[in-house]
Amino acid sequence: MDNRDKSILAGLYLSKYDIKGLSELGFNTFQEAFNIIGYSLQSKPSSIKNYRDEFDPLFPNNRKGWHNRPIREYCKKIYTEFQEIDFHSFSEIIKSLLIENYDLQKFLKTINKDYNESISKRQLTGKAAEEYFKKEYKNIDFFKSFELQDTTLMACGFDYKLSYDTNFYCIEVKGLSESKGSIQMTENEFNVAEKLKEKYCLFVVKNFKEKPIHDIIFNPLNSQLNFKEIKKEIIQTTYNTMI
Repeated sequence: MDNRDKSILAGLYLSKYDIKGLSELGFNTFQEAFNIIGYSLQSKPSSIKNYRDEFDPLFPNNRKGWHNRPIREYCKKIYTEFQEIDFHSFSEIIKSLLIENYDLQKFLKTINKDYNESISKRQLTGKAAEEYFKKEYKNIDFFKSFELQDTTLMACGFDYKLSYDTNFYCIEVKGLSESKGSIQMTENEFNVAEKLKEKYCLFVVKNFKEKPIHDIIFNPLNSQLNFKEIKKEIIQTTYNTMI
């Protein structure tokens, strides 16, 4: 499926299951769902809303939707293909569109009861924040001439590197549903930020609940932010044998 079809499918899900669907995905409001799903699918929040409204006349709800015209053919095609699917299966499909390696995460959960299930609103918000950054950074005067390199899979202490000639910045993206809240830096992120100083930047996307906005914080360890060190003791059991 391309991103348009994924967006249409998300709109169909939200229209068909309404509040039940919101709850299953961990959202409190439709606007929050539009924002996070929209950015996660590299679409627009308004597009997710429009696709939901497109399907609203087909389902019992308090919204009128686009009742004054027939459903568009490319939307009707998605509806026809997925209209008979049950709630659980449909929810699984939507989660797999929004969460990377969703099937692997489900498998790990079945074989390890202590596995931290990452199918959560926090992860969805983080993914949406990353897509927001990739879409918006060139609209920021300070960054508009820079080229983007994705380092999210490299475990290097930041998500993206922005480069222009010999100049560079390392960007760690964080996301918040509310207009304020706590963010967390891993030990690796903290150490890299300490080393890079002004070349390290926190890009915090917040207020997905209403309308996303962002804060840009250079040299975050020497800023208005006050980080508190939290240590956790972990006891690990191993099993040895002779071969």
